Amino acid sequence: MGKITLLVLDGFGIGAMEDCLQIQPSDLNAHTYKHIREQVCLQIPTLYRLGLGRLVDDQGVPTAAFGRSKLAHYGADTFMGHQELMGSRPGKPQKRLMMEVGDLFEQVLKQAGYQVTHPVSNGSVLLVNQAVVIGDNLESALGNIINVVCDLNQISFAESIQIGKMIRQHVDTSRVIVYGNQKTNIERILAAVKEKNPGQWGVDSPKAGVYGEGYQVMHLGYGVDYEKQFPTLAEQFDIPVYRIGKTADVVHGRGYADPVVQTSEVLKRFQKLYEEEKKAAAFLVNVQETDLAGHAEDVTWYRSVLETVDQFLDSFIPLLQDDDVLIITADHGNDPTIGHSNHTREYTPILVIGSKVQPVSIGTRSTMADIGATMSQFFQLPKPEFGTSFYEQIVMK
Repeated sequence: MGKITLLVLDGFGIGAMEDCLQIQPSDLNAHTYKHIREQVCLQIPTLYRLGLGRLVDDQGVPTAAFGRSKLAHYGADTFMGHQELMGSRPGKPQKRLMMEVGDLFEQVLKQAGYQVTHPVSNGSVLLVNQAVVIGDNLESALGNIINVVCDLNQISFAESIQIGKMIRQHVDTSRVIVYGNQKTNIERILAAVKEKNPGQWGVDSPKAGVYGEGYQVMHLGYGVDYEKQFPTLAEQFDIPVYRIGKTADVVHGRGYADPVVQTSEVLKRFQKLYEEEKKAAAFLVNVQETDLAGHAEDVTWYRSVLETVDQFLDSFIPLLQDDDVLIITADHGNDPTIGHSNHTREYTPILVIGSKVQPVSIGTRSTMADIGATMSQFFQLPKPEFGTSFYEQIVMK
């Protein structure tokens, strides 16, 4: 049994999904890859040779198994995209603000024995045990996320997560995010509370000083059962799971986690760990700077990141051992030319490389969870709750 790697090029879409008209009309003309290539001279021969050329231009003879996937989760979200990749069946979230759900939260928390107060006159945020502020997320789409912001000098992160899970049980937003840091305090957190839009009250997280060294975070997604995801299943059978890059933040696991962002460092640290690991293992690697370049609407930056990855792949692929498999994909699109700075609802590419992998088409998958199911079958693990493995389609008999 070998090693399997999932390399996620965050935000690297290959064309708008047909349901954009109903779900995200702003993305009807999105095509992250093609629009970047149209604006700059993009040199990614390795990805093109593996099968990207066939997927997007119907050209070339692929050297890898290739296909594309629909997004089964509603919208186009990094966190939910990764939960889907790990084998979750995403629920359809609703938009909620604290002004709508705060009274229910207060009732539930008080019944559980917590002290709950209203620290801001006319504001909808809640203060729990003088240590935790519950409010609207001010960085995502309006009503998409509820934040649980903690002074970790006053409360442990474990208890903070329990508060977050209680909130998660009583709201159907896309996410509840629990986070905090010992380097800040409740006074600073409260001083950073503001109203961003009418009725939208929350903590300005950068101003509150919660990010940076010492930052702890847990994302609780709607319709996500970590116990039925690939990483949990693998760890239950003593297969180590390395989470490198953004996966350290958004994929649940007990093992190695390194939330490094700079692409060259992500790839360098991954390769080092990969070469050091001599037994069966899984590597979940996220290149976040593609997504950051999309948000910045910076085509030049996006090109630079893709070319860095392509050059890495050219030297890394020959290191794969006979039983190893590398899967390259994305979690959504992020077209830097579309006219807005948000994620775009696009098909994602799937490229699968290995000495025992046939260069065949796996078609259009109905969900990215097929990748989680495939990784599970690679290790002969129980199936995740969602997704259909394509392992039998690609492996040589």
